[in-house]
Amino acid sequence: MLIKYYIILIIKKMFSKLIITNYYSVSERALQFISNLTAVFPFSKYVTEEGQRVVGGVLIGTGLWIAVTFVMRNVLKYLLSWHGWMFNRHGQTKYGVVVRAPAVSLKKLQRLSQPAALESLSRHFDATHDSHVASAPSQVSDWWEEYIYLRGRGPIMVNSNYYAMDFLYVIPTTRQAARAGNSIHAIMMYRRKLDRAQIKPLYLLEKRVPLCSAQWERMFNTSRIPGLETDVLQHMNESKHIAVYYKGHFYKVWMFYDGRLLLPREIEQQIERILADKSEPQPGEELLAALTAGDRVPWAKARSQFFSRGKNKQSLDAVEKAAFFVSLDDTEQRYDPENPVQSLDSYGKSLLHGKCHDRWFDKSFNLIVFKNGTMGLNAEHSWADAPVVGHLWEHVLSSDPVRLGYTEDGHCKGNPHPNLPGPQRLQWDIPEECQAVISSSLKVAKALADDVDMHIIPFNNFGKGLIKKCKTSPDGFIQIALQLAHFRDKGKFCLTYEASMTRLFREGRTETVRTCTTQTCDFVRAMMNDKATREEKLKLLKVAAEKHQDLYRLAMTGDGIDRHLFCLYLVSKYLGEDSAFLKEVLSEPWRLSTSQTPLQQLDLFDLKRHPEFVTSGGGFGPVADDGYGVSYIILGEDLINFHISSKHSSPETDSHRFGSNIRKAMLDILDLFQLDNKANNK
Repeated sequence: MLIKYYIILIIKKMFSKLIITNYYSVSERALQFISNLTAVFPFSKYVTEEGQRVVGGVLIGTGLWIAVTFVMRNVLKYLLSWHGWMFNRHGQTKYGVVVRAPAVSLKKLQRLSQPAALESLSRHFDATHDSHVASAPSQVSDWWEEYIYLRGRGPIMVNSNYYAMDFLYVIPTTRQAARAGNSIHAIMMYRRKLDRAQIKPLYLLEKRVPLCSAQWERMFNTSRIPGLETDVLQHMNESKHIAVYYKGHFYKVWMFYDGRLLLPREIEQQIERILADKSEPQPGEELLAALTAGDRVPWAKARSQFFSRGKNKQSLDAVEKAAFFVSLDDTEQRYDPENPVQSLDSYGKSLLHGKCHDRWFDKSFNLIVFKNGTMGLNAEHSWADAPVVGHLWEHVLSSDPVRLGYTEDGHCKGNPHPNLPGPQRLQWDIPEECQAVISSSLKVAKALADDVDMHIIPFNNFGKGLIKKCKTSPDGFIQIALQLAHFRDKGKFCLTYEASMTRLFREGRTETVRTCTTQTCDFVRAMMNDKATREEKLKLLKVAAEKHQDLYRLAMTGDGIDRHLFCLYLVSKYLGEDSAFLKEVLSEPWRLSTSQTPLQQLDLFDLKRHPEFVTSGGGFGPVADDGYGVSYIILGEDLINFHISSKHSSPETDSHRFGSNIRKAMLDILDLFQLDNKANNK
């Protein structure tokens, strides 16, 4: 694979020579070419010999520039499409890819490949469908967004939206307005960097292989608009205000004054004005956001009937076209060392659904700031996946206590503005007929929220440090532990979903890793067999972990199967060809849905020096009525946070029971290696 390295060096050398070549030497070499051209395309008699030299230089230079650009583009495309480096085992030298960051353009990322059968059907579909679909960089992502997210007619609260939590152990300030001031300012600074293309792309392989950044485009100024058959994503190019909700009131708060972004203390000043508002909500205003928490069709009909004109339209526009939504929660949430289980579970549920009427679930994300200064996010899922929101959240958490900071009495640094206009209270005229729809949506949402069984585990017995000593990938270790825990919990195996990103490809999103493999099942059975020896279990564990890693790599590099099956199903429906196989495969429930939220900007968090600034990660609701949703984040060397969700209504599930099984499974697997570790003492 060193040949690829030399190819890129040769091309770069050719390119540099072209740049520094003397203009006259280029034109001299072009004279003979120009002379030949004059026989076919004679120059005007008014063109001097010097002019002919110029034309020759331009023609030759332009031609060579195009040729070199074409060659470099295709060489880079070829290099980026080679994923062999990902399949190297730990300790092997990674040869074959040397791509310098300044030369890489995301437009050169490969389109997600398709198997031959799907490719043939796709060509027929493209030929008979509209040109947008035919020329889309990623049909998989387009269809995934529409059919998995936007066409869903059930509530997006709990079923689709997900959450992110604050620091686990500390709250930088207990002043709600101050925490909101710093956080809002940090988010707006992130948006400024995004608008100026100053957000550094993420890379793999020691910053040589780029990941697609397309999902960042709709992070701000975006709202999901309900429709009768399908929703749409409305994205504004610019928005200079945010929408704020507090105790039944909606406000429009401008983020700019006198031609500049408001400073943290000035934003705190605006939030203090909102918190001081003791007026009563207008009829129907307090519960209005419940429309975004219930079924989509009633919300679509109500929006068309009651919010398409007058003051209601103006106020709704202020919410939907805001940069993002802020909810000032009047409850207190935080991790309580004296009551860790109940406090974290309550905190997670509040971020996931709140009171069902105090979050605008259609916005790209909601910043939620609680009365005691704790905060979190609730994000809509259709526009992007969790790592994208996680990247923003890492920036906010690192900026808040360190770069921005607070005064000794807990306020944002700086001074209030004496002439700053106050927030604008949004006006509504909601008739009783609409209020009835709101009440109906709230009833649906409340039933869904009350059914959520949430449990969060800060697993600090050990972390990736000891797992690596076992010569096992941390993700594989955890996934196998989840299979063991699930078997102990239910006495059977189930179809298991793990999300893997496909952002090695242009506009890639996710692929499924089916982690309940034959190899993993063999290991779990051995763990349940008292007659199996430790050596036998370790051997099976190694095989299962390697199989998991291979499946994960295949998913990342476009060789997963689920998105291809999904596209085959859509094409078959379009062609009117029913497939019993596809119907059966795609209708099987994922009774264990899992996802790892990676910490992406490690340079922002020095957990060795400041372990108190560890975050809690985030989570999501259960995917199946009788299943579990599990999100986990690996933090530092000694902490793994698990977020477990299920439904109280299912007699087969219990999030706390499953959490206990996860803890036991993690410890039992580690015990196979007989390492001296602190886990044995806890």
